[in-house]
Amino acid sequence: MYSEKVMDHFQNPRNVGEIENASGVGTVGNAKCGDIMRIYLDIDEESHVIRDCKFKTFGCGAAVATSSMATELVKGKTIEEAMQVTNKAVMEALDGLPAVKVHCSLLAEEAIHAALWDYAQKHEIRIEGLDQPKSDISEHDEDEEY
Repeated sequence: MYSEKVMDHFQNPRNVGEIENASGVGTVGNAKCGDIMRIYLDIDEESHVIRDCKFKTFGCGAAVATSSMATELVKGKTIEEAMQVTNKAVMEALDGLPAVKVHCSLLAEEAIHAALWDYAQKHEIRIEGLDQPKSDISEHDEDEEY
């Protein structure tokens, strides 16, 4: 059973679309379930604040809802603050997800990190705590706790 917030973000997703000439773009997927998520970031180069964030997701309702919430959580934040947006934070903001859909929130976290990684590569900077993200989250250990 999905929370009201999950249903709201699925039925009325925020920030859907693309950002032309985005500062950073991250695409991740899960080969096992077929979900694919792409996050676009528009980052102010001086303040490092995320001015805008959009997404395109191919997947289930939980994938759409977690994408939508993740964009809401990073908009207006600095890069450092965006790095603190974890899959747990996305799930909590949505009032939880069924256990079989937790991977969707991990996809959202990884998509943010992938977009930040892209930004860092383009600007030849290092973002504290950011490692090269995996493009397929099924590469994670199956027993890993989220």
